[in-house]
Amino acid sequence: MADTRKPAAPAEKKANRRGAARLAAVQALYQMDIAGAGINDIFAEFESHWLGNEVEGDTYLPAEAAFFRDVVSGVVRDQKKLDPLIDEALSKGWPLKRIEAILRAVLRAGAYELQHRKDVPGRVVVSEYVDVANAFVDREETGMVNAVLDQIGRQFRGDEFGRSN
Repeated sequence: MADTRKPAAPAEKKANRRGAARLAAVQALYQMDIAGAGINDIFAEFESHWLGNEVEGDTYLPAEAAFFRDVVSGVVRDQKKLDPLIDEALSKGWPLKRIEAILRAVLRAGAYELQHRKDVPGRVVVSEYVDVANAFVDREETGMVNAVLDQIGRQFRGDEFGRSN
């Protein structure tokens, strides 16, 4: 997994804390997918060792813990509903199971947030998860993340994105 450590800024805004929570949520979902770690172990590890702490000499941005928990637990709870939505938005012949684990985590977290976090503008959600994906993958793959999340956004927030027919 790519090195995603970021130095903490002196004054953290809520948006930055949410961005850090999204990054941590994607990392947690990835770890759950790859290592088979349970959600309670993930919460304990991330909240005690990663969120806003110094690890190996680098300070991680403080994250909004409640937002982190909501995204991770929401993806775990709704994964059986989210995966078919993502599959439908992906190019035919490239089902979600063929996508890299880190991109699965990004797409699941973004789809969850688009469906359930109406307090966050849809285009902000898409942009934030494209940024998260950019920390891990090449530009071509971030374009795929943008396209898939945009399509899902149109399903759940047609008023914000303009409905696709």
